[in-house]
Amino acid sequence: MTRVCLVGSPDHDLRTELLSRQTAREALTTYYLERPYANTVAIETISLGVAVSFCNDLSWYLARFADAALVLEPSISETEWLSQELATAVRDGNISPEESTSHLVVYGIEDGENGEKSRLVEPMYTTRTNGTVPAYDLRDVEETLVVRVTESECRG
Repeated sequence: MTRVCLVGSPDHDLRTELLSRQTAREALTTYYLERPYANTVAIETISLGVAVSFCNDLSWYLARFADAALVLEPSISETEWLSQELATAVRDGNISPEESTSHLVVYGIEDGENGEKSRLVEPMYTTRTNGTVPAYDLRDVEETLVVRVTESECRG
């Protein structure tokens, strides 16, 4: 199964924003909504194509209330996510999965306090060095989440 994780911007409660709008709510009704991290919404789809289409259906809302839309496609990587832009390029055949490994965004995962969910913090833009992901050095965290991005996304 392909997973999609929508990362909310700090100014908005993403789940509330999506569910309070009829069009977004209708797009979400066929999916079981998960919350892997604070201020995220995640779903499972049957393919990369469906995941990209889902993100496209919500593009108006994502532009306003989200910082990122991430896609985890097991046939590409079991552990590294793809940005929405990269997932679209792979789906459209513009970039092969093998070409998608250089440019990265690494999020720190900060443990939640008092029973709260852990959260994604401070994305670090980087490139793979000698085939490895550079260490996350923006703050002290136990875990990270690695996202493959396009070259243009990595340059900002």
